[in-house]
Amino acid sequence: MKDPIGTRDIGPRIGTPLWLYMAAATVAGAALLGVSSLELGLEQLVDLAKEPLIWVLLCMVILGELRPIAMPGQAPGSGAPTSLPFTFALVIFYGLPVAALLQCAATVVAGTARGHAAHRTAFNAAQYVLSLGVADAVLRLTLPEIVTTPWVPVGGELIAVALAGAASFLVNRVLVLCAVAMHERASLYQVMFKGLGQQVYVNAVLLSLSPLIVLAMTHSVLYVPLFAFPLGALYTSALLSVKRDHQANHDELTGLANRKLLTVRARREIEDARQRGNRVGLLLLDLDRFKEVNDTLGHPTGDRLLQTLAHRLTHSVRPGDLVARLGGDEFAILLPKVRDNASAREVALRLKGALAEPVRLDGMDFDLQVSTGIALYPDDAPSFELLMQRADVAMYVAKADRTGVESYDPGKDRNSTARLSMYSELRRGLAEGALEMHYQPKVTLADDRPVGLEALARWRHPVRGLLTPDEFMPVIEHSNLFRAFTGQVLDITLARIALWRREGLHLPVAVNLGVRELLDPDLPESIASALREHGVPPDQLVLEISERTLIADPEAATAALRRLRSLGVGLSLDDFGTGHFTLAQLAGLPMDEVKIHESFTARLVDGTPNGRTIVRGAIALVKALGMHPTAEGVQTRELAEAARETGCHTAQGHYLAPPMRARDVMSWVAAHDTGTPV
Repeated sequence: MKDPIGTRDIGPRIGTPLWLYMAAATVAGAALLGVSSLELGLEQLVDLAKEPLIWVLLCMVILGELRPIAMPGQAPGSGAPTSLPFTFALVIFYGLPVAALLQCAATVVAGTARGHAAHRTAFNAAQYVLSLGVADAVLRLTLPEIVTTPWVPVGGELIAVALAGAASFLVNRVLVLCAVAMHERASLYQVMFKGLGQQVYVNAVLLSLSPLIVLAMTHSVLYVPLFAFPLGALYTSALLSVKRDHQANHDELTGLANRKLLTVRARREIEDARQRGNRVGLLLLDLDRFKEVNDTLGHPTGDRLLQTLAHRLTHSVRPGDLVARLGGDEFAILLPKVRDNASAREVALRLKGALAEPVRLDGMDFDLQVSTGIALYPDDAPSFELLMQRADVAMYVAKADRTGVESYDPGKDRNSTARLSMYSELRRGLAEGALEMHYQPKVTLADDRPVGLEALARWRHPVRGLLTPDEFMPVIEHSNLFRAFTGQVLDITLARIALWRREGLHLPVAVNLGVRELLDPDLPESIASALREHGVPPDQLVLEISERTLIADPEAATAALRRLRSLGVGLSLDDFGTGHFTLAQLAGLPMDEVKIHESFTARLVDGTPNGRTIVRGAIALVKALGMHPTAEGVQTRELAEAARETGCHTAQGHYLAPPMRARDVMSWVAAHDTGTPV
C-alpha cells in the first residue's frame, strides 16, 4: 500500500543534520560491507552463485522486502519486513558477508520496484548491513568456537541466537528512528517509544522463525519457500488491520488525515506543548471558488484538483506537520512546534506560493487560490476546539477581506464572546421552555386562501427580548444543542397542530431542519414517535430542508430524505435559487415542494434582462418534475402578481401574511379561508 502523500523520498538538503546522519550511516554500512566481503574469495563467490539455495533465499528476501508487516499508525508500505527471518537465518548459517550481500541486493531491487529515491534505498541497505553486522558480532563473541560455515545452532546456542536477534533489532530501530525523528522534527524519545511493544512482539515472532529456516536449509532447498505461507498469512492479517485503521483516520479521496485523526493528534500535541511550554499552530485553508469548478466541469475534475492540492500541501509543509482534509474544499495544517505567529504566517505564505502555480487539467489551466486562517495555542485558545473555531474565524476574515492569510484577531471576532455566553443562556432557555413558535401562512396567489403554515422558532431571551433564528441558530448548528432544539420544535408544533385539528383547522405545518438534524440517524424514529404521541397524521407535517443543508453532503442527505419520505410526511426544498443547488441535482430528490428564494423571485420585477424568463423556466422545470413551486419573500403586490403570472400558484411573504403568534392563527385563517377543507 503506497503512501500517496509520503515525503520520505524527498532528499534532505546538503549540510543539514539529517543529511550528515544519513551520509555517515551509508558510508559506515558501505565500509562494513566492503570489509566483510573480503572474507569471501572469488572462488567461494562463484561456488555460492551455483547453489540453488542462495537464489531461493534471495527471492524470499526480495519478496519479504516488498511485503512488510505494517502496524496501525505507521506510514503505508513501512513496518517490519517479512524478509527478516530469512536474512537472520543467512547470518546464522553463512555469516555476515553472504547475508549482507543478499540483503543489499534485495533492498536495491525492492527499492527500485517501490519507486524509492536513491538516497533512501542506500540508507536502508546500509542500516541493514550495520544491524546484521551487530548480530554477527554478538554470535562471534558469545560463541567463539564458531569458525566454519555453514553453522546450525543447537541446544543452548539458541540463547546466543536470541541475543544476536535482540541486538540486531535494537540497532536497526535506533538507526531508522533517529532518521525519522530528524525528518519529522520530532522528539527522539517520543518516536523511539511509539508502538514499541507491538514492534518488539512482531520482530520477535519473525526472528523466532530463523532457526527453523536454518534447519530447513540443511535438509532441502524445497522446504524454504514453504515459510512464505505463514508469513503471507501474517502479512495479510496485518495489512487488513492497517487498512481499516487507515480508512478510519484518513480521507478516501486525498489520503490525507481526516478530522478524527487531526483531533487526536492536535490534542496530543497541545498536551505535550502544555508540559513543555511550547506553542502549537493550526492553519485552516479554504479553496476559493471551488464550487465553480464542480458546477462547470463536474465532480471528477474537482476531485482531481483536490488531489493535486493535497499533494502540493504535503510537499510544502515542514516535516512533522500534519495536513488534514476536513471535508469539501477545506483543509487544516497542524504545526506541532511553532515559535510564534510570524513563523506560522511564514508557513502559510509558503503554502500560498506553492499553490499559486496553475494546475492544468483536461486542457485547462486552474489558478488555485486559498484563504488561510491562523490560530496558536496558547496565545489564541486554551483547547483544540477553541483553536479550531478561532482559526475558522481568521479564515473567514481572510476570505471576506480577500487578503489570503489572516491571523486570529479578537478585535475582528465580534461574535466569539457573545456566542459562548449565548450558548449557556440558550441551553438554560431550552430547559426552561423559553422557545416559542410563530406561524407564517402560505397562500394561493389566485385568491389569498391559506394552504399551509410554516413554523418559525423564536427565543424569548430574558434580557434582549424575542430573538429570531438568525440570532441564535448559528449557536444551535455548531453545538450539541441541536437535538434538544429539534425535539422542542417538533413537540410544540405537533401539539399545536393537534389542538387546531380539534378546533377544525386542518392545514399542514412546515418545520425547518438543518444539516445536523437531517443527518441525525435517530431523526426518523424521533419524528414517528412524536407524531404518535400527539396523534397527528404524517401528512399534516412538512419538513423543510434548505439548499445549503443538502449541498453539504448530497449522498447522505438524499438517503436521509428517502427515510423521512417513508414516514409519509411532506418534504419541501427551501431557499432554492441561492446558488448552492442546481436543477440537475433537484431531479433526484423526493420532494413535494420547491420554495423559490426571494433573491431569485426578485428578478421578476428588478428589470434584469431575461430575469423573468429565467425564473419562469425554473418554475416550469420544477413543475415538470412533479413538484409544487412556491414563491418566498413576496413583499409587494407587484411581486405577487408577477409570481402568479410566471406560474407560481402559492407564495409566502409579509405582503401576504407576516409570521404570527399561535393564538392569532385561527382568526386570521377564518378571515381568509373560503371554507373549503385543505
